[in-house]
Amino acid sequence: MDKILRIQMGPDHPPKAVTEPIGDYAGSGGRGMTSAVVAKEVPPLCHPLGAENKLVIAPGLLSGSAAAMSGRISVGCKSPLTGGIKEANSGGQAAQVLGRLGYAAIVLEGKPAEDKLYKLVVNKNGVEILPANDLKMLGNYDAVEKLTAEYGDKICCLSIGQAGEMKLGAATVACTDMELRPSRHAGRGGVGAVMGSKGIKAIVLDDSGLSMRSPKDSDKFKEANKAFVAGLKKHPVTGQGLPAYGTNVLTNVVNEAGGYPTYNFKTGRFDKAAAISGETQAETETARGGQATHGCHRGCVIRCSGTYMDKDGHYLTKQPEYETVWAHGGNCGIDDLDSIAMLDRLDDDFGLDTIEMGATIGVAMDAGLAEFGDAARAIELVKEVGKGTPLGRILGSGAGVTGKVFGVERVPVVKNQSMPAYDPRAVQGMGVTYATSTMGADHTAGYAVTANIMGVGGSVDALKPEGQIELSRNLQIATAAIRINRPRPCLK
Repeated sequence: MDKILRIQMGPDHPPKAVTEPIGDYAGSGGRGMTSAVVAKEVPPLCHPLGAENKLVIAPGLLSGSAAAMSGRISVGCKSPLTGGIKEANSGGQAAQVLGRLGYAAIVLEGKPAEDKLYKLVVNKNGVEILPANDLKMLGNYDAVEKLTAEYGDKICCLSIGQAGEMKLGAATVACTDMELRPSRHAGRGGVGAVMGSKGIKAIVLDDSGLSMRSPKDSDKFKEANKAFVAGLKKHPVTGQGLPAYGTNVLTNVVNEAGGYPTYNFKTGRFDKAAAISGETQAETETARGGQATHGCHRGCVIRCSGTYMDKDGHYLTKQPEYETVWAHGGNCGIDDLDSIAMLDRLDDDFGLDTIEMGATIGVAMDAGLAEFGDAARAIELVKEVGKGTPLGRILGSGAGVTGKVFGVERVPVVKNQSMPAYDPRAVQGMGVTYATSTMGADHTAGYAVTANIMGVGGSVDALKPEGQIELSRNLQIATAAIRINRPRPCLK
């Protein structure tokens, strides 16, 4: 991966693609690449949706190779939600394909003069920027279906739904999985809104005819990869818990610790948690002919995803992950897995961050727009976002905006980004991460749950301040370093 693809969207010229050497960014990948480009090239005071902001999409340094767990992709920009440098990462096939195509990053820059949509097509023959107004205001599922019909089923796609086109603060960038479902999302910080501001609806990647990236020393590479895989399979979390029950294995664990935010962060325990736990979810999936264990990209050995079928045995969505089940479940007082799965499907289709939307619906419930536990009304509220109604645009702008509009006092945000599924009052290391990270309330920036709750890498009492600063600081440093190559499995 020795080149960067810059897509210049105007406004004083038609869209054009420029390929350049990696230059000073050599040795950077993933979050290291996205944040470096944003820090160096984006004016700090620019408007997040203006021409001066840039959206950077970067695979890890080992993406496109046989390295295990090398398939996560980072998306970075100045965030329209937090106002600072933001990185969101996702699974799916995009990182592996982009790596084999030889690109260390795709940088979307500028802004088109006219309100037109475009799609970017990248393959071994080069790059095309083509009109895509036929995809206007389509959900991610319909957009990918049209792109697959046109370009075949060997592609992978990054796309935005209606939320991204409307430039809403909760908008995501969707990535397709191995089955070409747009079910993996770079979710946090409104990165989809920035992609929408560039006029790009979809990026089609096709590595047909290209071989896997090869290491310089094959023997040492295989030896290191083998040891890494063995370590993952041996560990009780990555080798047993996650493959069996997915990331939602955490519901019972965090709920028992009193750190499971419920009813818009009023309490730390949900008395109906067992009904939406990873154990119950896995049992439901397999009973309906779905999968409780599934990989979202080639080379994944943890396989913490799955497939969720409806009551008639038809595919509904990927396995809702821990953060999604909490956000649309316990946080809103909803204990029905089918309703949570439907909310997950809608979020994926419209291109919305499930964490931000679950927190937003919780705030809306506190405002009286719905009763806690009313799943049908929660579904109606998310559909308002897809329709682009005035109420939908408020909700799609996130929990912070919704709280201000409706005068709600309890709004669980840090740097205007909603808190995820760990109450900082009961998991104090996460509180330090939320408060000090440039990412805002982002659990993946410094995952103190490891030592606060799970006893991984040591133990720090979750209810006492002692040791929390050092724990969060060290995890933030380690996470930033690791994400240069391989972002950790995202519990969302």
